[in-house]
Amino acid sequence: MGSDDELAERLRDGDEKALRTAYDRHGSAVLYLAQRMLGNRADAEDVTQVTFVAAWAGRDTFDPQRGTMLGWLLGIARRKAVDRLRSAARDERVTETVRAQLAPPDDKETPERVVDRLVVADELGRLPDEQRRTLELAFFDDLTHPQIAAVTGMPLGTVKSHIRRGMAVLRRRWEVDGAASGSRSAGPSRAL
Repeated sequence: MGSDDELAERLRDGDEKALRTAYDRHGSAVLYLAQRMLGNRADAEDVTQVTFVAAWAGRDTFDPQRGTMLGWLLGIARRKAVDRLRSAARDERVTETVRAQLAPPDDKETPERVVDRLVVADELGRLPDEQRRTLELAFFDDLTHPQIAAVTGMPLGTVKSHIRRGMAVLRRRWEVDGAASGSRSAGPSRAL
């Protein structure tokens, strides 16, 4: 079969059999990663196929001096799985927006709730980038902690720490703001 270096050379030269050999050699690892990230076999199979199509299209970008073929393929797979997760989250947001447009107006949408959302958005903007990103992925994109770890490349424990610390900062700010202007749930703010 030959080494990955020989395989890479054949692949860069446009040898379609080399692509098949790369798939036979590394396809199961790519599929495993995709399935771990996406949690579903059908999407993982699609990402695996897209990964090898992208590898073929970008075969001249593989440099054995910078890493292994498996590492290169897993990097492509990870990006394709993240694209799939983002696309699914976008689709879900669009669906929710459409549902909200069709739903009767919510009587609970008060000026206080609008202010609350603005305060949260402002405070999110003040968090360190990694904390803000993990909170956005968790709450706006509705990703699980393992999915956030896969998307960001951070260890799972780091993701959990960022979310816990970010929530603590938001909670402290909320308590300070609530103490300064009265409880948001108690009605209009006395500061207005």
